[in-house]
Amino acid sequence: MLTEQDRSGCPVQQSTELWLREFVIHHNVCPFAQRELNAGKIAFVVSQATQELELLEQLEQFILKMQAEPSIETALIIHPLVLESFNQYNQFLDTVDQLLTEMDLIGEIQIASFHPNYQFANTANDDPENFTNRSPYPMLHILREDSVASAIEYHADTEQIPIDNIAKMQQIGSAELTEMLAAFIQSDA
Repeated sequence: MLTEQDRSGCPVQQSTELWLREFVIHHNVCPFAQRELNAGKIAFVVSQATQELELLEQLEQFILKMQAEPSIETALIIHPLVLESFNQYNQFLDTVDQLLTEMDLIGEIQIASFHPNYQFANTANDDPENFTNRSPYPMLHILREDSVASAIEYHADTEQIPIDNIAKMQQIGSAELTEMLAAFIQSDA
């Protein structure tokens, strides 16, 4: 089952929105997030999928919904019950790319990835830079390519964003970042 949440939402959605506001926006990890959140253009979708194929089908359904409803600028498909292992999640991203190819949406839709145990290649698990893509729950962020292009035009130096984010994360440090992320997860109790 795939449920788009209203602002009152469910605990998983509430934790995710809190993380978006108090981490992503507060630390300016994504300089475009606040504008979209304030405009109500982010769909928070909580999946009850327990298997990868079910999640893939739900992702496809929501992409089709976004194509039919231009008012949905971007979406976070939050899937707390499947792909809890980062290695499995990371492998699943290849399947997501295949789906976009099959749907002929390469260049139109892109998927950004977030996971509680996100780890970039050639980094240690506790490297602070991993927290730029760590989230309370595994999720897939659906983005419209034309919106990404517009955002890039709006922001003067997008290549500087990841560099600044790594510096911010290193300044905060792994121990504090781990506590922050844990607090967002605990907030859903």
